[in-house]
Amino acid sequence: MPEFTLRPGTPADVEAMHELDLLCFEKPFRFDFRSMRKYATHPEAIVLIAEVDAEVRGFVIVNPTRRKALHSAYITTLDVHPDFRRQGMARALMLEAERCAAASGAATMQLHVYTGNESAIAFYESTGYEKLLLTEDFYNTGLHAFAYLKPL
Repeated sequence: MPEFTLRPGTPADVEAMHELDLLCFEKPFRFDFRSMRKYATHPEAIVLIAEVDAEVRGFVIVNPTRRKALHSAYITTLDVHPDFRRQGMARALMLEAERCAAASGAATMQLHVYTGNESAIAFYESTGYEKLLLTEDFYNTGLHAFAYLKPL
């Protein structure tokens, strides 16, 4: 297993992040460049990069959500290069993202996952996320998502 390092993301990483997103996801599950930049450069975003040999091989973007007194963090996307999956990179990104979100005052972490993505569902459930509900047509007509929540 290649060694990877985690570091905070910067605006200079957005292009490499977008390229990885295009590799990781099919339409309509991927972000266009403008949306990727918007979420990754939000002033309160938590962006973590996993590097192998100074190359972006994984990343997570977490954006804050605030509803009155409840402060939560939302996993906008988690991407890991196909050649580096099942080696602990996604788990390390998630654990650090959760730590950073809790440190910023978030009480919970939320996410959506495509109902047909069985490996992602198994991963999130193995890391303590609980399925809350079905969100119909979340990605597009007929492409539903499960909403998940984890207390921090």
